[in-house]
Amino acid sequence: MDRADLVVVANRLPVDRDDDGGWRTSPGGLVAALEPVMRRADGAWVGWPGKPDMALEPFDFDGVHLVPVTLSAQDVAEYYEGFSNDTIWPLYHDVIAAPRYRREWWNTYVEVNRRFAEAAVDAAAEGATVWVQDYQLQLVPKMVRERRPDVTIGYFHHIPFPAYGLFSQLPWRRQVVEGLLGADVIGFQRPADASNFARAARRQLRSQTRAGGIQVQNDDGSTRVAIAKAFPISIDASSYIELAQREDVRARAAEIRADLGNPEKILLGVDRLDYTKGIRHRLKAFGELLRDGRLSVERATLVQVASPSRERVDAYVQLRDEIELMVGRINGTYDTMEHTAIRYLHQAFPREEMVALYLAADVMLVTSLRDGMNLVAKEYVATRTDNRGVLVLSEFTGAADELSSAIQINPHDIEGVKDAVMRAVDMAPAEQGRRMRSLRKRVLEHDVAAWSRDFLDALAQARKANAS
Repeated sequence: MDRADLVVVANRLPVDRDDDGGWRTSPGGLVAALEPVMRRADGAWVGWPGKPDMALEPFDFDGVHLVPVTLSAQDVAEYYEGFSNDTIWPLYHDVIAAPRYRREWWNTYVEVNRRFAEAAVDAAAEGATVWVQDYQLQLVPKMVRERRPDVTIGYFHHIPFPAYGLFSQLPWRRQVVEGLLGADVIGFQRPADASNFARAARRQLRSQTRAGGIQVQNDDGSTRVAIAKAFPISIDASSYIELAQREDVRARAAEIRADLGNPEKILLGVDRLDYTKGIRHRLKAFGELLRDGRLSVERATLVQVASPSRERVDAYVQLRDEIELMVGRINGTYDTMEHTAIRYLHQAFPREEMVALYLAADVMLVTSLRDGMNLVAKEYVATRTDNRGVLVLSEFTGAADELSSAIQINPHDIEGVKDAVMRAVDMAPAEQGRRMRSLRKRVLEHDVAAWSRDFLDALAQARKANAS
């Protein structure tokens, strides 16, 4: 293939191996957002195929040119599980778990970022746009710029960016800021994240910042302005609405209620099994409501989906043990022959089953301690075409900035969480309808297509500004 005018660089390719050894499109909002844009632009996607030591030549799939980057088992252990998920992830999520700073992990992170950058440079046409995705690749923008000053570079940060007091712990903080400032547009989920990054640039590089613009000195001594601002990501809302209206999905939702003993209210939590998601806080609040007699298992069941995540990282192994112990203790105390307090599901489900769960749930509990966005909240809202259901939403999610009609909570305040759950359980249909209509308007108007369009428009403006 000829070189591409749009190159997306992400940790993973947008495909997974199927059982027959072929390829299928990966689930996920980012893939749904970018695939149509990539097809229109004859774009290329640079990423890891998902298995160690899988060496593949570039290939085309479903109208997109895919450029695989090979990672060894050691690369995966040090760059991905180590630096990305045991250093950056906990540091950027308010040090909920302690980050580990290991020099060999950093060295591998630099080397792997260089490999991604080189693949992007090789795939990009003259004057192309290169769009780098997320915290695993924070050094790539600068590396691409050093090799290809002709391209326009965007970077989108899907997770929170921490306050400077936390970020400054990172031994390689200056290199990370310089890496990100290689981009022309640096996108974040919330305005607060963009402000945190601008402060890091001021403190580390003495950069001048004004109205979202950060002055950057190029290698040749000239200056340019990098834009750092919020572009809150969203979902492909229409696909969730379509599923929610299918008869088989609606029948499955009714079946789920029946299987749970037709409780008056179903409460639902859907998360990756991650310490940032506040699952322990949610279980504690629910257990105390049962203990206090404010709820009973006949009236309410909590369904907790906790899909497996990073199972080789110690903090996640410990978290799973703690949560399973809590669930067992609560169920052992409050279950009856007909009703269970918590239905705990440590597994991933296809999208149809998730939509059926959303339709079955009267209350959606999102209790994250820190979250870049939390798309589950938006998925729940999109499926509620009946304008019923209540969203209880942590104020520490990016979604809280947009979904102001949810019942917002501080998940650390267990009494406050309990009161919010009771308010949701007791909410009259008229108030549910009022709130849900407002939430749905926001999610439907600001979908994932609008997100990618806004970001690419900002990149086009940056290209014009830098050319003048």
